[in-house]
Amino acid sequence: MTSLPTTIALDAMGGDHGPSVAIPAALTALREHPQLRILLVGVQQVLETELRRHRDAPAERLHIHHASQVVGMDELPSSSMRNKKDSSMRVAIDQVKNGAAQACVSAGNTGALMATARFVLKTLPGIDRPAICTSIPSIEGHNHILDLGANIDCTPEQLFQFAVMGSVLASAVDGIANPRVGLLNIGEEEIKGNEVVKEAHKLLQGGGFNYVGYVEGDGVFKGGTDVVVCDGFNGNVMLKTTEGVAKMIAHFMKEAFTRNLFTRIAAVVALPVLKSLRRRIDPRRYNGASLLGLRGIVVKSHGGADALALANAIKIAYLEVEKSVPERISSRLESMLSQRRAV
Repeated sequence: MTSLPTTIALDAMGGDHGPSVAIPAALTALREHPQLRILLVGVQQVLETELRRHRDAPAERLHIHHASQVVGMDELPSSSMRNKKDSSMRVAIDQVKNGAAQACVSAGNTGALMATARFVLKTLPGIDRPAICTSIPSIEGHNHILDLGANIDCTPEQLFQFAVMGSVLASAVDGIANPRVGLLNIGEEEIKGNEVVKEAHKLLQGGGFNYVGYVEGDGVFKGGTDVVVCDGFNGNVMLKTTEGVAKMIAHFMKEAFTRNLFTRIAAVVALPVLKSLRRRIDPRRYNGASLLGLRGIVVKSHGGADALALANAIKIAYLEVEKSVPERISSRLESMLSQRRAV
């Protein structure tokens, strides 16, 4: 754990639930991380009213930073950037820019968050576009997947950059010395895929990674990789499909165990196993998508996140600060590009 305090700016007005979830999540994160401080960014009167319901709030580590506006969940990014410069989202990102905070967490509008973060913080040297990265469970533990929707169309070079960012994140946060990197494709054979994927494949083969080659959709969950790279279109489709399948399985299991008296008795017997399974694949424990490639740390929480899920997003931001992820990405990319130029 870092010996110096870490300050995270939390967009307390963002998401479907706003302060009613943001404040309990902040308190949970503060209890788990003694060196953490949180700036609650939002409408001061609203936040003060909500805070009165939590008498255990540590006043010395939890502060309010007033912002008079809120970005709507369906608001156009261009509109929010032009008309809401004092929004809780923009002000939270500004805290990272001016050094008052080391990271920003928001459950707000994804498009607006990405556009604003890119405008305010700028991208790291050598990074064309930021990417959205999150982890999803696999048989071996979890995989870091990027991009998940920020970049619908990508060049081979951009996919290479995503691989650098994902590899650094997995190494820093998970402590993996040489993360295994795969490239999402419609098959594992060399002849499969479009020209962009094939060209990216060549770049990754000579990029100095622990590159394991093409990975099909099912391979994301079977294990064998720590990072899977793809464009934002396919990544987002895969993520939403995964969420849908998880909900369907949960529905079928509940339906099966409540069908009659005998299945209800079976459910009681299986309860410890079911609880263990639920905990292992609970999407709330994987909540928090990193906006990688920026000159600062920004983590996006799911808009409908509850306090447990949002607290996990705060934890991810805290770990990225502790491990200096942007600096590591910049250093690793510069080293790899230098090696490529020397060949």
